[in-house]
Amino acid sequence: MPEPPRILMAAGGTGGHVYPAIAIADAVKRLEPDAAVEFAGTRDRMEWEAVPKAGYAIHPITVSGIQRKLTVRNLTFPFKLAKGFGDSWSLVGDFDPDAVVGTGGYVSGPVLLTASVRGRPVVIQEQNAYAGLTNRLLARLAEHIHIAFPEAKDFVDPEKCVLSGNPTRKELTEADRAQARTYFGIPSDALMLFVFGGSLGSKAINGAMEEHLEALLDNENLHVLWQTGERYYERLEAHVPSHARLHLNKYIDRMDYAYAATDVALCRAGAITCSELMMTGTPAVLVPSPNVTEDHQTKNARSMTNSDAAVMLPEPELNDRLLGAVRDLLDDGDRRRAMSEAAREIARPDAADDIARDVLRLAGLPEYET
Repeated sequence: MPEPPRILMAAGGTGGHVYPAIAIADAVKRLEPDAAVEFAGTRDRMEWEAVPKAGYAIHPITVSGIQRKLTVRNLTFPFKLAKGFGDSWSLVGDFDPDAVVGTGGYVSGPVLLTASVRGRPVVIQEQNAYAGLTNRLLARLAEHIHIAFPEAKDFVDPEKCVLSGNPTRKELTEADRAQARTYFGIPSDALMLFVFGGSLGSKAINGAMEEHLEALLDNENLHVLWQTGERYYERLEAHVPSHARLHLNKYIDRMDYAYAATDVALCRAGAITCSELMMTGTPAVLVPSPNVTEDHQTKNARSMTNSDAAVMLPEPELNDRLLGAVRDLLDDGDRRRAMSEAAREIARPDAADDIARDVLRLAGLPEYET
């Protein structure tokens, strides 16, 4: 009887890298319950808590990004790089994976390079419309590059690309709107604006909302569900006047309910956020962060607007245009329905399973051959 497949995941740094990796790992386990799936990551980043919480073992790899500005921190980079390759060499040798999957972050570099040198098939998953530096450098080593936006083909070998979408949580599409409205205390016949900027929050979005909140709530049928983020909650709670139709939250852990209850979202344009908006068919006003590598959020947002699945509002225009952009969507039910349909048309709900099948095929399981 053949041995169960052994899959090593390399993901680190941000939720945008880590959660897709966990979703792929979960899909591998659904398809092959006996599969051994473990992770490589770093001790001081979010994966060190998120991965064990998801039920997977994680192994430490020493990594460090090189600083673009001249700094003494760069003097330690060669030593950490060498240590990272040593850690990776030992891990690949000890765990003996049949395939290795990288979803981005510095940790993917030494792990995937070592796997390739040791003859293990490598798969890359790129979340953004603009491929990240680590994935661009590693692309030549990969058997396949699974992308979420067609524009990513411009930055890696298009012959290796598979348009699979971003792995997202399946429960996002299973929430009941009536239950979601009850959960947040929103009347069934009201309009709801969902405002969020990620778990840490967005200073720009929060500031613009603080300025325009009173005018938005002039609409007596509108409720505002506002996730401020941890770093901004206390100040906003103290300064924003309470209102019966304002639901101010530091963090929302039931995003499935939040999307189900929403008529219009006002949010950043991170890769996972965009994919969740597509999956749930949520009409959105996207405010790309200008403070990310290669302005990739603008490219994500533009990909959605090109499909009429969202409205893009550049941050420099946020204060001037927020009120009009949000009101236009709230007042136009037909446009919201069309936007929702367009979002679902470009969604890839089976992304995690599709990528997992490819990984298992490369790991040598003939039943996953196409």
